[in-house]
Amino acid sequence: MAPLSKAIEAESMAAVRRDLPVLLAHLAREADLGPGKLLVVGASTSEVAGARIGSATSVAIGQAIAEVVLAFAREAGCDVAFQCCEHLNRALVVEKAVARSRGLQEVTAIPVPGAGGAVAAAAYLAMADACLVSAVAADAGIDIGDTLIGMHLRPVAVPVRGPIRDIGQAHVVMARCRPPLIGGARAVYHLEEARRRMAADAPPQPDA
Repeated sequence: MAPLSKAIEAESMAAVRRDLPVLLAHLAREADLGPGKLLVVGASTSEVAGARIGSATSVAIGQAIAEVVLAFAREAGCDVAFQCCEHLNRALVVEKAVARSRGLQEVTAIPVPGAGGAVAAAAYLAMADACLVSAVAADAGIDIGDTLIGMHLRPVAVPVRGPIRDIGQAHVVMARCRPPLIGGARAVYHLEEARRRMAADAPPQPDA
């Protein structure tokens, strides 16, 4: 694993601190993130620094990402889960209180750079009482460096296009989730239409 130059690392950390809050604020508006909602975060510090995923892990960049996300989550009031790398089967770092309240399955490991990833490792140490869980069904997600967070988003995931496409050199993908639409052609999805259908002057609709 090749070490990053101090200049690239510093530049990457500056990009994280400048651009990540902007993207998280945009996602919060689009996904209505707040109390009761869960955000999943996947990030490759190598990709942020312009290297191939897993090839140039940076603890400093990982700490910067974790700090920004945790500060955002505190302000928004939402829960957050940090995805580990494939070496830990993409398990996630959460607060133990979150794991208990959501009924998540806890698994045993402590993420570190090289086996879990620098972001997950930094988040684990930054949280007051962290643990790993095997899976979540998040309401929204941000993927920094194409780490593949889709397995931890609940159906139905909807892409969110932010004002910034990259953090450092890492491609960024965001998503919000909505409940599946059911019922076919006669189904109603908007409250105002439901009220209109229930009004006295609405034509009767045959039951299925």
